[in-house]
Amino acid sequence: MNILLVLIPVTGLIVGAGVWLFFWAVNHQQFDDLDSPASLPLLDDQPEPASPAASPQHDPTTPS
Repeated sequence: MNILLVLIPVTGLIVGAGVWLFFWAVNHQQFDDLDSPASLPLLDDQPEPASPAASPQHDPTTPS
């Protein structure tokens, strides 16, 4: 029965921290755009231009 004297205040602190974090997230616009982040993994990546060093170059002085 004495454990309730500890668990009730600890639970109150955890609930209070959760409520504070929720209002902090709302005030910092964490919930403004809920649709775009969900579709980002579905979008194609932009192709990166190939660098000249990465492409094989043919040396005209050596026979093929």
